[in-house]
Amino acid sequence: MASKHILKAHLIFCVKYRNKLLQGKLNEHMKAILVEISENSDFNNEVIETDKDHVHMMIDDIPRLSISSIVNRLKAVSTNRIWKLYPNHLKKHFWQERTFWSDGYFVCSIGEASPDTIRRYIETQG
Repeated sequence: MASKHILKAHLIFCVKYRNKLLQGKLNEHMKAILVEISENSDFNNEVIETDKDHVHMMIDDIPRLSISSIVNRLKAVSTNRIWKLYPNHLKKHFWQERTFWSDGYFVCSIGEASPDTIRRYIETQG
């Protein structure tokens, strides 16, 4: 069965303990990792920006994917990859935990808001 849809969502998730780790090379690597995850998934990352301790994304997804499964994939894969790149640095911040992101997240449908308005807001977060 064919379907037509426009499902855009604004996602925000935070670094655990609000550690300000999304800076410099680690930040650039994290954004590249999140973009790569979306390129290899059934959702599209339209825009991404970070602000030291959290990330904003606007995604376009398909009806059969839940937002929680998208966020879980983004967090799990990016945590695994960033730890491979920065194990010593991250051990200083998380001690015994092999974590990066806090447990929760924020999501809202962009609804009637213009995608360009949301895009401009996300782009100004860095």
